[in-house]
Amino acid sequence: MARNHPDCPFERYSDDVVVHCVNCRQAEVVLADIAKRMGEVGLSLHPEKTRVVYCKDGKRRGQAEHTSFTFLGYQFRARSAMSKDGKLFSRFLPAMSPVALKARSAELRHMRIHRRTNLTLQDLARWLNPIVAGWMNFYGRFYRSAMEPLLVRVNAYLRRWAKKKYKRLRTAKAFVPWWRGLIDRQPRLFAQWRWTRGCDWAC
Repeated sequence: MARNHPDCPFERYSDDVVVHCVNCRQAEVVLADIAKRMGEVGLSLHPEKTRVVYCKDGKRRGQAEHTSFTFLGYQFRARSAMSKDGKLFSRFLPAMSPVALKARSAELRHMRIHRRTNLTLQDLARWLNPIVAGWMNFYGRFYRSAMEPLLVRVNAYLRRWAKKKYKRLRTAKAFVPWWRGLIDRQPRLFAQWRWTRGCDWAC
């Protein structure tokens, strides 16, 4: 890349690479050169994952087969953004990918939070916070609203935990004031409460 395409910035992590080109023609030339170079060292590009992507947004109105891509757990595509003067516009931006959201949700499910009734609230927070904060620090760097369903799900598991540990909290009428009172008293008890304190009350 440095020798043949010094004008094309690129990022690489392990065997995942994103190359930035100014137009489709340049992208196709670079892709062919990379494929040739990989062949010289006995490697090949993944036929399904390798593609030329048009970074379409509100200013780029052309058409292309692919207008999004995923890199390191982020999906890059056109998204709504707000300017400093409060106007909405479309930008090509990253956010937690649907695949990453599904994987973290599965991980959360396998943690069986609602069954850890042997733990106190403080113990539960000490166990959960490093995990949830890690997700927030990684996936929440851009367009954090994309990971809100995951954080709401954490809160939903906490409700299931409370219902199992304390019989008096098994109804929404009893749980809601307890939940809100807990947040008022200890607003930083759980990491996700920095961004969302919502819960699926029907869980």
